[in-house]
Amino acid sequence: MFAFFTAPSANRLPLAASHSAPPAAALDLHALVGAAAWARLPAAVQRRFGTAHADVTYQGHLDMRCSAIGHVYAALARLWGGPLTHLNTTAVPTTVRVSSNGCGGVVWERRFHADAAGSAGGAEGTSSESRTVRSTKEQGADGGLLERTDGGLAMSLDVQEEDGALVFRSRRFWWVVGGLRIAVPALLTPGICTVAHTDLGGRLFRFTLSMEHPWWGETFYQSGVFVDPHTDDNDDDHTTLNTPSNSL
Repeated sequence: MFAFFTAPSANRLPLAASHSAPPAAALDLHALVGAAAWARLPAAVQRRFGTAHADVTYQGHLDMRCSAIGHVYAALARLWGGPLTHLNTTAVPTTVRVSSNGCGGVVWERRFHADAAGSAGGAEGTSSESRTVRSTKEQGADGGLLERTDGGLAMSLDVQEEDGALVFRSRRFWWVVGGLRIAVPALLTPGICTVAHTDLGGRLFRFTLSMEHPWWGETFYQSGVFVDPHTDDNDDDHTTLNTPSNSL
């Protein structure tokens, strides 16, 4: 999942990643999804989410919206490093960097290139703002998928194939304090987080993120198209992203 949370800094890794502990298992989404479901995914998706894949950077544009209650959650989340994005805008140039954290996990870092008002590109007369959001996906203690932050927030995720897309869906949120992991009541969270990675062919893919609260409805939504720098055998070598994603 392109990151929705801030990744742990190098000097604040959990004990499982310390030098005195055994090496953490490499994240294996193939095993979590299951062989049959994994086989239904396009080859490009299998490559992008394969175990121990090479570091890569994707370029694209994002449409983003945040509800009124979403702004409240975004403000409160600043206490945990500001992992939620309050922007309401379209076609924001976005850079996504995917890399190993050296401990079996995968870091997804998104950088939104918007001006201070949330407009794309930083128009003349506005101040430039480059907002970065990061998350680390790793195998949890229960063998499932965990996404975590250095601010103490984390969420357990289910991952599956749906109509050829790889879909991540939050199951439970946690507040991690030292060695304690405290469940956050669902009503206090921004809602169920669903992220879909859909291959479009020609080196392009669509990323979609939504958060749906049982009372407040949609709190956050992001969607955009990105270019994969890697060329598969059946891809067009000259594919470029000349147009932004569909507007909100």
